[in-house]
Amino acid sequence: LKQVFNKDKTFRPKRKFEPGTQRFELHKRAQASLNSGVDLKAAVQLPSGEDQNDWVAVHVVDFFNRINLIYGTICEFCTERTCPVMSGGPKYEYRWQDDMKYKKPTALPAPQYMNLLMDWIEVQINNEDIFPTSVGKCRDKVL
Repeated sequence: LKQVFNKDKTFRPKRKFEPGTQRFELHKRAQASLNSGVDLKAAVQLPSGEDQNDWVAVHVVDFFNRINLIYGTICEFCTERTCPVMSGGPKYEYRWQDDMKYKKPTALPAPQYMNLLMDWIEVQINNEDIFPTSVGKCRDKVL
């Protein structure tokens, strides 16, 4: 378990919403509906009177946290030796391009690809221009 929380691994602590904020309340509502066994379509439906961008942002962050947790449990089994290619089965290979270090799509071992991907997602989620934390600040943004 110590390896899962190693700072050099892809696993990151959950991103949290500040208690008392509108996003925190939306997160609690989303969690309650997802854990209650209700219809998934109804669970992700925009609650009446809520901002669609805030609702989407809450679900994006929650999805990132869940994927991060799942990946954290398997990352020790997927090494550069055991997973030399980031693939989606034998037909699909994912290549990394970020227009900075990797200017062209580049084949990478799965752990390296996942580290870059999770870092990139975390930067996006922490970008106030994309995911503002102030209530109503993203009303004009399209996520």
